[in-house]
Amino acid sequence: MTEMEGVADRLAPDAETARREGAGPVPLRTDRDVRLAVLLADVARDMASEGSVEDTLSTLVERAVEAVSGCESAGVTVSRRGWYETPAATDQVVHEVDRHQYETDEGPCLDALEEHEIFRTGDLAGDPRWPTFGQRAAELGISSMLSFRLFVADETLGSLNLYSARPDAFDDRSVAVGALFAAHAALALDQAQARESERNLQRALDASRRIGMAIGIIMALHHVDEHSAFEVLKLASQRSNRKLREVADDVIRSGALPG
Repeated sequence: MTEMEGVADRLAPDAETARREGAGPVPLRTDRDVRLAVLLADVARDMASEGSVEDTLSTLVERAVEAVSGCESAGVTVSRRGWYETPAATDQVVHEVDRHQYETDEGPCLDALEEHEIFRTGDLAGDPRWPTFGQRAAELGISSMLSFRLFVADETLGSLNLYSARPDAFDDRSVAVGALFAAHAALALDQAQARESERNLQRALDASRRIGMAIGIIMALHHVDEHSAFEVLKLASQRSNRKLREVADDVIRSGALPG
């Protein structure tokens, strides 16, 4: 059985008892569970806001420390163009630990990305799965790690990685809560990436429209064809060391090439 299997059972109350008593919806067990439910609801709202991907990741790692018992630091690992990087972390030690994972090509966060399972360790220095990385992490003062794959459908977005200086810091409840938290986080991150892609596309379309308008003005002023007008605009961009769309904006405002 993997770490992921049985996550719901670890948090669930005695459902059979509730059914026998005709209690309807299964109640939460304790005040601690109520606090967790409220926290996860807050996290979902925070991360589903209209913030950027960077804002969403920052919120994710900060709230992970609050949500998961035993967690002292948190970070996110992503793979971009064949390279691993840490775009969000609660503190510098996360960046340092992750750097050793990437250099040695071993560690919980990389395995969570590649093998699509939850990885937990309470003794990095002695864990045979990551002998080189484990020693380096221990030298940095990290004894325990817990890593979750962040995914939607079949798409892997990254991994959420939790760290602690204490040995055996993460128990079964930490795994269960972390899995719920990671599910919320993955959905919020996917939404943030979709919003950012839409904004980038809109900016690109707007820039293309402005460049087209500037080309039309140059064609009318200098009586040249579209290709020649574009070359004139591009040459002005190179000579002024400015972006093409910025030169285009000047042409639209002034009705002439800069200078």
